[in-house]
Amino acid sequence: MSVNMFNSEGYYDPTAYEALLAIEKASKKDRVFRPLVYICSPLAGDVKNNQERARRYCRFAADSGCIPIAPHIYFTQFMDDEKPDERNLALFMGIVLLTKCAQVWVFGERISKGMKAELQKAHSKGIPVRFFTEECTEVELK
Repeated sequence: MSVNMFNSEGYYDPTAYEALLAIEKASKKDRVFRPLVYICSPLAGDVKNNQERARRYCRFAADSGCIPIAPHIYFTQFMDDEKPDERNLALFMGIVLLTKCAQVWVFGERISKGMKAELQKAHSKGIPVRFFTEECTEVELK
């Protein structure tokens, strides 16, 4: 939006101009850049608790100034992880989303088969990977 100093009839209107300029500046302040981060954590096994953990990881990422992408929360709302074709399609769609992210954040100590594929794709695409404990503390791998 571009603020004009003149009203719709073409007359100079400094009061409206200043008010609209202040509104525009305030709205730009709210549009802070937030990078997409891919949340990589286990799903299989204890699905209910693993999804709850993934929601917590997403909240952590959002609180850290990022936009979390967690396909294992989203896709399981309408796809069945127990059906091999649907699981494979969900994994494929997740990989597509991963390639749009600035970073991959891995949570927990266990790396599942699906996570391994995600990490391989991140590595092949040169996407930085960060590792965190289940308590959301970042750890350095040696």
